[in-house]
Amino acid sequence: MNITLSATLAANEEIARRRTAGERVLHMAFGEAGLPVHPSLRERLEKSSAHNGYGPVAGAPDLRQAAAGYWERRGLPVDADLVVCGPGSKPLLYALLLALGGDIVLPMPSWVSYAAQADLIGVRPLLVEPPPGQGGAPDPDRVVEVVREARAQGRTVRSMLVTLPDNPTGLLPTPDTVRKLAEVARELDLIIISDEIYRDLVHNPLTACLSPADLAPERTVITTGLSKSLALGGWRIGVARLPDGAYELRARMLAIASEIWSSPAAPVQQAAAYAFTEPAELVARIADSRRLHGAVVRAVTERFMRAGATVSMPQGGFYLYPDFGFLDGFRTSEEFAATLLDRYGVGVLPGNAFGDRPQALRVRVATSMLYGESTQQRLAALNARDPLTLPWIAESLDHLDEALAGITGAAATRPARDAAPSRSFFSAPAVAPA
Repeated sequence: MNITLSATLAANEEIARRRTAGERVLHMAFGEAGLPVHPSLRERLEKSSAHNGYGPVAGAPDLRQAAAGYWERRGLPVDADLVVCGPGSKPLLYALLLALGGDIVLPMPSWVSYAAQADLIGVRPLLVEPPPGQGGAPDPDRVVEVVREARAQGRTVRSMLVTLPDNPTGLLPTPDTVRKLAEVARELDLIIISDEIYRDLVHNPLTACLSPADLAPERTVITTGLSKSLALGGWRIGVARLPDGAYELRARMLAIASEIWSSPAAPVQQAAAYAFTEPAELVARIADSRRLHGAVVRAVTERFMRAGATVSMPQGGFYLYPDFGFLDGFRTSEEFAATLLDRYGVGVLPGNAFGDRPQALRVRVATSMLYGESTQQRLAALNARDPLTLPWIAESLDHLDEALAGITGAAATRPARDAAPSRSFFSAPAVAPA
């Protein structure tokens, strides 16, 4: 088993090291929400600090009830007993893969941890590209073909994953694609795992964001958390909505959780229960965050477009996935990303970290670390009518312009390298597409 440090965490640590050493590095490799904790959540956490008992494995009853209410307000009623809480959505996804067993269909590209977690439990992901111009969902027609082929080879395929909206592309699948995937899941008897941790950060609230659970509630698991919408990544809290009647799956997940994390941190659960009731001040904070994320990611995307990259305008979150296939002189996306960091001081992640073909010159760009270095700067960005005019954000955009002009101009006269680049913190185990 080839186990390596997560590419996103490794990049964050490497860029921190370079900054500490005095290097000027534009940090666009890490998917942290980049905003301060809302004061009402800090107050709730402080008031709950005396709670030091383990509590139920499934999570505190008030948190499970609050999460059930969150989904009910989105048209997805659920029994609170079918809500499972964990220390972040990532451990919940891992427990879910263990509980389900079998191989899984993933979109290509997709978040670095999906394929890595499958590898850890000894199953093989089937990577399927999304329909053109979409992200986060495998092409339904290809799913049928790939799953039937895998099963004909004796493989057990039990699940399929979608991300709404997507990391790394920032795109959404169309409602029609989600409908077809629900039909395919029924036809092939697949469980759908819908990672909706960015759902509340769709930039335009009028944009259609259809969950598979709207169409196939009997076979869809939803995972989410507060790390993106409320910038609570370090608090480590996530929730999962299990399919209607899935009490056997619940029992398996709780058995796994009981041996791995026992229960989420009690004080954090109390603060999260308040957050999932969606009080007015937190609804307003998420709306402000959504506006900021959208403004900055659009500005960054426009700069990549001007540099000649092919990239779709993101619809949610704070990521984009530009393609530099027009450039000669780079053998892999890893080499391209390493050059962008070493020569031009811009940290991004190569597409191969997300399961993409290494030779495709695509990179994942995160924009949420541009909001400022201090709480004061980040709050100013959050409250600014036009955050792009703030000096530190404008300076970062200028740095990016210079870097893109430099690497595209240099590539025009740079000979292709025959040797493979040395492995670095960008490196990720290669996973062959289906």
